Amino acid sequence: MDSQNKQIFILAGQSNMSGRGGVDKNKIWDGVVPAESSADAAKIFRLGPDHRSWEAAAEPLHQGLDSNRVCGVSPGMAFANAVKERVGAVGLVPCAVAGTAIKDWARGMEPYENLVRRAKAAAASGGGEIKALLWYQGEKDTFTAEDAAVYKEKTEQLILNVRQDLDLPSLPVVLVSP
Repeated sequence: MDSQNKQIFILAGQSNMSGRGGVDKNKIWDGVVPAESSADAAKIFRLGPDHRSWEAAAEPLHQGLDSNRVCGVSPGMAFANAVKERVGAVGLVPCAVAGTAIKDWARGMEPYENLVRRAKAAAASGGGEIKALLWYQGEKDTFTAEDAAVYKEKTEQLILNVRQDLDLPSLPVVLVSP
């Protein structure tokens, strides 16, 4: 693998991004990985929990990173498999945290600060260039009218903060939210 040519994608948000596919009501992952989420050790990598090493990516991508819930299949590997032929080697930077609300992703809060640390570490490791932030979050913000009312504003602030803190003013952000 030529690590200089890796296209880096940050995976952030809450439980659906960190992987709930195949996790049953007893909080056990069934271990089943759909074909579209299969591993490709030659083209798909993840930044490890140590923030320094790149390793072959495989489900569950957030294993060892999201301690809030049992991790299963997430959209990250399916995304990587869908784009790898167009972009070459793919570097995934898992940062999602189950059970978080958008307010938990403000500057100074641990999920946000971890995202920035991991993204900077990925770029500094010689891993390649950060191409986009993939964001899948929002369910937690639908429980009260007050949270739902400020979701748009807080999400826009998150995007501005990430772009500023990573010094990537045009960083594309792909959102899946309520």
